[in-house]
Amino acid sequence: MRYLKHTTLIVVLACFTITACKNGENAKKVTPKTSEFYNGTASVSQGPAKVITQNIFECDRGREAPVGTSTAKDGSIWTVPAEVNFTDDRFPMASDLFNPCTKLEYSSAKDALAALDGTDIIEVDADGDVITAYVFADNYFEMYINGVPVGKDNVPFTQFNSNILRFKVNRPFTIAMKLVDWEENSGLGSEANRGQAFHPGDGGMVAVFKDAKDHIVATTNSDWKAQTFYAAPLKDVSCAAEEGTLRLSNKCSVEDSNDGTSYYALHWKIPTNWQSADFNDMDWPNATEYTNKTIGVDNKPAYTNFIDVFDNDKNDAKFIWSTNVILDNEVIVRYTVQ
Repeated sequence: MRYLKHTTLIVVLACFTITACKNGENAKKVTPKTSEFYNGTASVSQGPAKVITQNIFECDRGREAPVGTSTAKDGSIWTVPAEVNFTDDRFPMASDLFNPCTKLEYSSAKDALAALDGTDIIEVDADGDVITAYVFADNYFEMYINGVPVGKDNVPFTQFNSNILRFKVNRPFTIAMKLVDWEENSGLGSEANRGQAFHPGDGGMVAVFKDAKDHIVATTNSDWKAQTFYAAPLKDVSCAAEEGTLRLSNKCSVEDSNDGTSYYALHWKIPTNWQSADFNDMDWPNATEYTNKTIGVDNKPAYTNFIDVFDNDKNDAKFIWSTNVILDNEVIVRYTVQ
């Protein structure tokens, strides 16, 4: 088994970023220049980000996955589409369920599980039980259990893949995941698709957690918490609204475009301890559920090969995201398993 000791986690987690800066650390509490049509709590940026890394992952027939920085109108600097740990080897990589990039394409969860030798298991509690998580994320996820990193997606953008993760933990335990819908047009939440240069892509994540007896102990659904931290592209930020902790973009256009370089993005600072079990997410919105058809997985073997897991006839896991699966590009979800 592979272990991450609690004594090293504080140091390790402090280093787990793809860039040196922390999102929003330079934010100033000033009224943005766009205040005449935006009155929310986000920092507002406009136009493309400055690309720092053109592509963090190579995959045959995959899209480029750039990372950039956007400077908001209040002077704050934001990593887009998100600060992630993809290139940091200290953050464990999830194992494959189905991955066209690595050519590990299992036809069943049983086959994927049989291929693991035990070194993949991350220890959260030495005397804990082994929990197995099955995850399909569009596009990218990082998972923490009680603040301990237990696995990240091994494909940040495409081709579409799915993962299996195992960890030892006592119940109750808290799952915290950073979810990212990647972008080709850095800082503008869009990609070339359907004949348009600026097509707003969609997200979505589904997961099932099983114990050593193969009993389901948790599935994704609207009981989870979900909060948005990056929304784009917005043609006009006056469409965005906030109701308490709800960050809403449901009135914003999701139309394609061939010229989105003047579009806006909204950025919110992520709490520093969002991964921990004692983080208070009580005021966060509940996750929104989405159908398989809305997410568009019926033709993706990374999902359909594992229908018996994800669409269990007695405990069907739901795709979840924030309230806008198209425009919200960085979302954190949390759930406590009792």
